[in-house]
Amino acid sequence: MSNNLDSIDIYLTPEFKKNLKKLAKRYRNIRLDIQPIIEELQNGNFLGDRLSGSGEKFIYKVRVKNTNIKKGKSAGYRLIYLLESETTILLLTIYSKSDQEDITVNEIQAIVDEFYD
Repeated sequence: MSNNLDSIDIYLTPEFKKNLKKLAKRYRNIRLDIQPIIEELQNGNFLGDRLSGSGEKFIYKVRVKNTNIKKGKSAGYRLIYLLESETTILLLTIYSKSDQEDITVNEIQAIVDEFYD
């Protein structure tokens, strides 16, 4: 999926900021690791797999390689984002696969609801 707009606005939820800060204490390269993903999203290249069970919302999960460990994308990070509109993306959360096996649709919905309260 791609669009021809110049740039897409990307916003961070408090949950995303908190998790990024926590992960950055253990993984010094996390910001460098996610930067190419953010740039792709800003260019309109919507990466990752759409989560099933998210209803009419366009919520995606992207696998991101953790360069601090040598295990590839499968042991890296999971970045969850919501495509709010053709011009707006909301980064919902990020977690390390070694810390958390998966995230439920209910957990994601709680992050979205908290952001809009």
